[in-house]
Amino acid sequence: MTNQTKDRPWLFRTYAGHSTAKASNALYRGNLAKGQTGLSVAFDLPTQTGYDSDHELARGEVGKVGVPVGHLGDMRALFDQIPLEQMNTSMTINATAPWLLALYIAVAEEQGADVSKLQGTVQNDIIKEYLSRGTYICPPKPSLRMITDVAAYTRQHLPKWNPMNVCSYHLQEAGATPEQELAFALATATAVLDDLRGKVADEDFPGMVGRISFFVNAGIRFVTEMCKMRAFVELWDEITRERYGIDEPKFRRFRYGVQVNSLGLTEQQPENNVYRILLEMLAVTLSKNARARAVQLPAWNEALGLPRPWDQQWSLRMQQILAYETDLLEYGDLFDGNPAVTRKVEALKDGARAELAQIDGMGGAVAAIEYMKSRLVDSNSERITGIEGGETTVVGVNRWTEGEDSPLTAGDEAIMVADPAAEADQITRLTTWRETRDAGAVEAALAELRAAAASGANIMPASIKAAKAGATTGEWGDMIRTAFGQYRGPTGVSRNPSNRTEGLDDIRAQVDVVSTKLGSRLKFLVGKPGLDGHSNGAEQIAARARDCGMDISYEGIRLTPEEIVEAARNEEVHVVGLSILSGSHIPLLEDLMQRMRTENLDHIPVVVGGIIPDEDAERLRAMGVARVYTPKDFELNRIMGDIVTLADPSDIAAE
Repeated sequence: MTNQTKDRPWLFRTYAGHSTAKASNALYRGNLAKGQTGLSVAFDLPTQTGYDSDHELARGEVGKVGVPVGHLGDMRALFDQIPLEQMNTSMTINATAPWLLALYIAVAEEQGADVSKLQGTVQNDIIKEYLSRGTYICPPKPSLRMITDVAAYTRQHLPKWNPMNVCSYHLQEAGATPEQELAFALATATAVLDDLRGKVADEDFPGMVGRISFFVNAGIRFVTEMCKMRAFVELWDEITRERYGIDEPKFRRFRYGVQVNSLGLTEQQPENNVYRILLEMLAVTLSKNARARAVQLPAWNEALGLPRPWDQQWSLRMQQILAYETDLLEYGDLFDGNPAVTRKVEALKDGARAELAQIDGMGGAVAAIEYMKSRLVDSNSERITGIEGGETTVVGVNRWTEGEDSPLTAGDEAIMVADPAAEADQITRLTTWRETRDAGAVEAALAELRAAAASGANIMPASIKAAKAGATTGEWGDMIRTAFGQYRGPTGVSRNPSNRTEGLDDIRAQVDVVSTKLGSRLKFLVGKPGLDGHSNGAEQIAARARDCGMDISYEGIRLTPEEIVEAARNEEVHVVGLSILSGSHIPLLEDLMQRMRTENLDHIPVVVGGIIPDEDAERLRAMGVARVYTPKDFELNRIMGDIVTLADPSDIAAE
C-alpha cells in the first residue's frame, strides 16, 4: 500500500571545487542550474592543512583536489551570486574547520544574511584524519577542543548549522569492515559529545546531540551496506538514550549524508563504474528508516582523474531518475520484518559493540587512535589480499579482463585537467591581498587569536575577527601550530614481519639473495611528499615489503622532497618509493629527482605510485623514475618483485 503523499527526496549534491575560487563558483552555479539542491565544497590540501598557497609544502598542491581559499577575498569569490541565507552548504573541512566557518560567516554577513538562518555542515571530524586522511595539524586533544568550540558557537549563533559531520567515509576507504566503520564513527561521536557537555548548558545539550550528523560510505555489497545503515540508526538511538539520557526522539534521530564508495572505482573498464555507483546509491536510499538526508555521487571516471562537468551531471541525473521517475518514495520501509535483514543488522551491531567496548576500555577514541589505525591497516591488507588471490571478484580487474576499449575514454578530453596556471595565479592574488590589507589590524586580530588559544576561550569569535581583518589561512594555521604544536600520526606499520606466507616464499628468497649481494638487508624507503594524506596505499606497500623480508623505512606523510632525499642518504637505502594521490606528481618529482642528482644519489632507483595519466607517466620516466604504478597495478607481489630487481646490483651493473 502506498503512502498518501510522496516522501521528499534527499538533498542532491556533487562534491566539487578545483583550480580557483572563481572557476569553482562557475561550476557551483552551473550545477545548481542543473537541479542540484545543495553545495558540497572540496578544498585543496593547503587549505585543509592550514598553509598559504605559496608555502613550500603547498607546491604542486594548489587547486588540485579542491578549491584554494586563502582569505576572505577567496571566500567572497567562491560564493559570488549564491545567496548563502538560502543555501544548504556542506564544507568538507576538518583541521581548519573553525577558520573556514569563520570566513563563511564573514561572507554571509557581507551579503546581508541573517546568520542565524544559515544551514549547512562543516565536517569538523579531525579524529578520522589521524586514522585515514592525514589532514590534521595539531595533536588530538587540542583538535577535540576546537571541534567542540565550533559546536558551542553554532548552538548560540547558528542554530540550524550542523557543527560536526562524523565521517566514516574515509574509514571504509582505508579498509574498515562494516563493524569497524560503525564502531570507530560512533566512538568519535561520543568523544565529541563527552567533551561538549562542559561547554553548553544542560538544557541545551539534547539539542546539540540532535545537531550531530554523520557522513558515511556505501560500498558495492549493497545489502550489507543497507543493513549497516539500519544498524547505525539503531545503535545511535541506543547510545543517545542510554549514555546521554536523551528522551525526545527527534534528538536521537540518526541524520547522515553519503558519498558512495570511490575506493572500488576501477581504472580498468571504467564504464562499469556507472553500475557500481548506482548499486551503492541503492544501499542508502532503499530503506526508508535508514535513508540518507543528502547524497553525493562520484563520477564514473574518477579513477582516471578529475571529472568534467558532464561527468558530474551524469551522476546527478542518476539521483534524479531514482527520486523522480521510480516509485521508491511512495512506500514505507521495504525491509521491516525481513528476518534475513534483522539477523544481519543484529550481527553488525554485536560486532560494533565489541569494538566500542575495546575502545572505551582504552579511554575512548582519542586515546585509542593508534589501536584503530593498526586495525584499519590490517583490514585493508586482507581486502587487497582477497583481490590479489581472486577470492574477491572485481569485474574487469581480476576476472573478465578482456573486452572492448571504452569509447568514453577516447581523446584528450576524457578527463578534466587542472589549469596549470592556477597555482601561479592564486599566489599572485595572495601576494596582492597581503600588500593591500591593513597589516596592523591583521596583527592585532592574530594576537587576539593567540590569546584565545592560550586561555582556553572559544576559538570562533577571534577567528571571525581575524577573517574580517584579512588574515590568511596560513597565518591562522601557523597560530594553531604555535599554540598547540604539530603532530605526526602513527603509520600503523611496524617493522616486524607478519605471519603471512602465501605467495611470498619466492620473493623472500630473492630478497635474501639480493641482500647478500648488497652486503646488507635490502632497504626500501617509502615516502609521501607534499600534503597528500591518503596513506592507505603507501602503508600496504610498506607492510608487504616488510613481509617480504625487506628493511623498510616509512615515516608517514607530509614530507618535503628535501626530507626524503636526506632520509635516502642518511639511511643508505637501496630503493625509494613515493606515493602521490593528489595529482601533484610532476612538480614534486621534478624537485626530488633534481635533489637526488645534486646529492649524487641518482644511482638509487625511484618508483612512484598514484592516479597518474599515461602522458604524465612518460614524463616521469623521462626524468629518471624507474617504475610508475597506477590503481590497475593491484598485484603487490609483482611490485615487490620489481623492487628486488631494481635493487639487484647485478642488474644495475648490467644496465
